[in-house]
Amino acid sequence: QLHLVESGGGLVQPGGSLRLSCTNSGFPLDFYDIGWFRQAPGKEREGVSCISKNGVSTNYADSVKGRFTISRDNAKNTVYLQMDSLRPEDTAVYYCASRSRPEPGCPSSRYEYDWWGQGTQVTVSS
Repeated sequence: QLHLVESGGGLVQPGGSLRLSCTNSGFPLDFYDIGWFRQAPGKEREGVSCISKNGVSTNYADSVKGRFTISRDNAKNTVYLQMDSLRPEDTAVYYCASRSRPEPGCPSSRYEYDWWGQGTQVTVSS
C-alpha cells in the first residue's frame, strides 16, 4: 500500500518558482507511474504532468508546457514538479498520484491512477 506525501507548496509571486515533491513511505516509487494533478476552487481536478515508472515518458498539460518540468529520483524515492514562471491561474491544490501497470505509461486522465496524496496548496499572488 502506498502512502504518498506532497510537499513544497506555498505562496509565491507571479513569475516565481516552486518545486513540489512527492514521496512514498511504502513501496519504492520506481514501480509506479506518477502523475501530478491540481484542483482549483469550484473546478474539476485536472492533469498537470506525468512521468512513467522508467522515466522515459513524460507529458504536460498545454497550460504548463515550457514552464513546468517533471522528474524523478528513484534513489531518493521522490518525484519532483519544478514550476517556473508561475501565474495566478496556477493557484490550486496540487496532488500526486500513482499507478502500477505491467507496462510503463503516462496517462493524463485521473481515472487511470490508483493512489493519491493529500495535496499541497500552491498560491500565486502578489
